[in-house]
Formats: sequence, structure tokens, C-alpha cells
Amino acid sequence: MRREQAACMFTNTRHHSLIAWQRADDLFIKLHLLTLERFPAFEKFQLGSQLRRAAYSVPANIVEGFARRLGRSRLNYLNIAESSLAEVGYCVHVAHRLGYVSDDLAGELEKDVNGVGAPLAGLVRSTRADATIVAVCIGAAVALVSWLAA
Repeated sequence: MRREQAACMFTNTRHHSLIAWQRADDLFIKLHLLTLERFPAFEKFQLGSQLRRAAYSVPANIVEGFARRLGRSRLNYLNIAESSLAEVGYCVHVAHRLGYVSDDLAGELEKDVNGVGAPLAGLVRSTRADATIVAVCIGAAVALVSWLAA
């Protein structure tokens, strides 16, 4: 099922408009198919499986993070997504060194990984800033209530 077909089924979810999620979702599909079609049979359950799990974890953690209401909880899931993306980059590096991925494809995949990483880093920064603002506001409200009660 193509993105256009699948998108009309889930248009009201919060994460669908996020560039980081869209690119991570595309990267997962690309890597999933790549590992099944081009990796040696014995690697489908070793490096291929690890690469698929790491690639799946990136958009899945973005989704889970945006289902959370608290900024700190959301930030935790976005940090996990960033870590999984780093793992994807390493798995692609290993696949290239082992000869499963050509130079051209490795370069393309590196661009794809970076294309997910940039907006994901932006989400982390904005979520961190929002969480900090909320914490400061809560601290100020507690101080005000304490002062008024005194």
C-alpha cells in the first residue's frame, strides 16, 4: 500500500504532519524492502533483522512520543528515535562494508538518514524548549501560591 492510499486511512493523527515522521516512515519502508530483497538469506535474520528493527523504531517512537501529553515524556521517546536513527546509520555502514550495499546506494541511504535526523533534531530542540517553559511556569505558579499563602 502506497503512502497516498494509507494516508487517507489515518489522516487525523498528530504525527502525520511531521516531516521527521514522514521521512522516517519512508526510510523504514525503503530499508525493509532492501533487506528482504538484497541481503543474503542468512543476513535476513541477523543484520537485516537488526536494521529493520532499528528503522522501525524511529517512526514508531515519534508516534509514541506525540501520543504523550507531557513534554518530558515526549522528549524521552524522541531521544530514543534519535538513538535508533544512529543505529540505522551504523547498520547501513556495516552493510556497505560487507558489500550488501553499493557505494551509490550507501550514499543515498546516508542522505536519507540525515534527512530524517535534521527535522528530528528540530523536534527534540522545540520539545526541550517547551518542556523548559512549562517547568518554569509551574515553578513560578508554586512560588506564587506559596507567597500568597504566607
